[in-house]
Amino acid sequence: MSKERQVRRPKLVSHAPFRVYTLKVFIIGGPVTKEFLKKNEVIGRTIQIRGDQTLADLHDAIFRAFDRWEEHLYEFQFGRGLHDPNGPRYTVNPQADSAFDRGNPPGDAEKTTLDSLGLKVDRAFGYWFDFGDNWMHQIDVAAIDEVRPEEWHHRLPRVTERIGKSPPQYAPEDADDES
Repeated sequence: MSKERQVRRPKLVSHAPFRVYTLKVFIIGGPVTKEFLKKNEVIGRTIQIRGDQTLADLHDAIFRAFDRWEEHLYEFQFGRGLHDPNGPRYTVNPQADSAFDRGNPPGDAEKTTLDSLGLKVDRAFGYWFDFGDNWMHQIDVAAIDEVRPEEWHHRLPRVTERIGKSPPQYAPEDADDES
């Protein structure tokens, strides 16, 4: 009886430079109580992510950065303001989104990379999480760096800065003072 020998193949390693996007993500709306906002006037996270990673990867990074635990639908918005019906938008399930009939059909967040968006430093765009509780975020492109793999030793995406505490994903039942 002969045993087949498994041949180990070396991993392909790219030495081509890649882009690292530094994004400032701020909560600008959602079920946050006035009491919480008094203690946390600004709630933000700085996230670094590779250009070949997708908007779905960015969603996952934001989800973890704000200590959320229950998944919901989300949308990235690139219009002239929040909910711009003519602006490009990307969601996790573009086919299901057609039921909302809100202008342009959305792109697929799971297939859209940051590099494909043509982002520039100082560009702002929106991230809407949980269409019921309406968590709204502003994302500012703070930097775009060209990096060589041998010079970069961090796993991405990663959070590099936290401002304010993470608000509870759901407001307390008795909180009538939402802002």
